[in-house]
Parts: sequence; structure tokens; C-alpha cells
Amino acid sequence: MTALLSVNNIEVIYDHVILVLKGVSLEVPKGKIVALLGANGAGKSTTLKAISNLLGAERGDVTKGSIQFKNERVDKLSPNKLVTRGVIQVMEGRHCFAHLSIEDNLLTGAYTRNISNAEVKRELEKIYDYFPRLKVRRKSQAAYTSGGEQQMCAIGRAMMAKPEMILLDEPSMGLAPQIVEEVFEIVKDLNKRENVSFLLAEQNTMVALKYSDYGYILENGRVVMDGAAEDLRNNEDVKEFYLGVASNNDEERKSFKDVKSYRRRKRWLS
Repeated sequence: MTALLSVNNIEVIYDHVILVLKGVSLEVPKGKIVALLGANGAGKSTTLKAISNLLGAERGDVTKGSIQFKNERVDKLSPNKLVTRGVIQVMEGRHCFAHLSIEDNLLTGAYTRNISNAEVKRELEKIYDYFPRLKVRRKSQAAYTSGGEQQMCAIGRAMMAKPEMILLDEPSMGLAPQIVEEVFEIVKDLNKRENVSFLLAEQNTMVALKYSDYGYILENGRVVMDGAAEDLRNNEDVKEFYLGVASNNDEERKSFKDVKSYRRRKRWLS
């Protein structure tokens, strides 16, 4: 299957000295949901920011490798140019405009599109069809809505830009389990009905693999395993280290690299 997004062996350095990503490669096929998994600090958010070209705001740089979207290099584009190409990121922590209403937040997502007011209204109603809770709260100031509503607002705002791909950073963070399920169900619905591809960074491995087609596991800035979501869910090492299901509770290991099957996959670290 042709890749919509290709990340090719990228390295990322912060402040010219701190090496965070150490040769990360991944692909997102068109119309698929791909999960980027790993513990806090593994490099998931940095990978998304490298793709969306937001590293500069944090004194980070892609120093090696390349990033392609629809077979064209995009790693030198400005973030706003990337949005017009069809790639948009939903940041960790939602980042709604707190002083604006939910509806005004959504409308800002259409700012980059040259469409009529009637078309904007139609797009807005489509978003409300996916997020009926937002329609109820559309006049409420975003600062006074729940975390789940703010996450829905952030995704809805991204959808107003009519993207081909959304980079979704830690969508489950700080949300109750039933709200997490609701958000992921909507993501799956958007993927199927609107053909929007998703690359989502997520610590909640169980829910991410439930809704994804494919997954990559990061540790210390490297990809240590990848595969179909179902295969990763059934992998004993993944169960032990990321799903909290251990086959031997007495055996302590410091990292995923210590397991036997990881050593069989050491080609990822060459």
C-alpha cells in the first residue's frame, strides 16, 4: 500500500546538543490509523512535531533524514504551508482558545481555506454531526467546558481545515476511560467516513491498538518494534511491558531492550 506519509531515518537534536530521536522511520498509508506508542519521554511528541515542523519553537531541529507527504519533501516547509498541504497537528493538552466559544474555536480551523460563508456553515454542521456534544455547548466559552469537550473541539477544529492527515498527540491524556472510548470512536468514524489518515501518539497502548491498523513502539528515541495492531496486541513482550500483563511477575527488567525477543530485533538499532 502506498504511503501517504513517510518518515525516513530522522534524527532530532534540541539546543544543538540533546539527541532525542535516533534514526526514526515510519509510514502512514492513506486512509489508515497508525499508533506511535511508548512510555513518557520515548520521543512520540517529538516525532509528531518533527513532522508538523513545530520543533523550531522549542529549539529543536531535524538534523538527519527526510519527511515526505504524498511523495514530496515537506520537512523544510513552514507549519502553515504544511496545513495547506493537508497535514495538521492536534497538540497534547488540547490547546483550545480558552476565551473563545466552542463554535468560534471551530471556525478558526477554516481560516486557511478560501471558501464561502455558506460552505463554512455546512462544514460546521458536519462537525456537529460527528460531535453532537459540541453543538449543545457551541456558545460556551471553551475554558469552561470539560476536558473531553475540549479534546473534541480540538479535533473538530482540525477537521474544519479539511486535512488528509491529522497528527494526534496524547488524545486520552487526563480523560475518563468512557470519554477516551468516545473520542477514539469518533476518530475511527472520521477515518472511515471522511478518509482522514491519523498518526496518533499515545501512552494508553491498549486503547490505541484497539482502534489502530498499525503500530510503532518507541523507546529512547528509537523504533524497537512495529507491526499490525492485532499482532502487537497479541505479542507477549508488548503485553508485559505496555499492557501490564506479565508472564512472570518475579522477573524484573529495566527496559524493553532486555527481553530476549528484543535482541532478535536488534536490526532496528543498527
